Amino acid sequence: MSAVESAANIAVGFGVALATQVAVFPLFGLHASAGEHVAITGIFTAVSFVRSYALRRVFERLRQ
Repeated sequence: MSAVESAANIAVGFGVALATQVAVFPLFGLHASAGEHVAITGIFTAVSFVRSYALRRVFERLRQ
């Protein structure tokens, strides 16, 4: 179930980030196509995944 939870967290996070980006970019005069929005969100999602994984490993080592 941990894998399912993790996948759901990533999927929901991707959706929230994409919707936020689509809403906020125009407020700053930034305009991107749908494909560009998906690509940018994908990059930030991947970075977030790596960050989360790295922190989890650090804290696992500290716990020992």
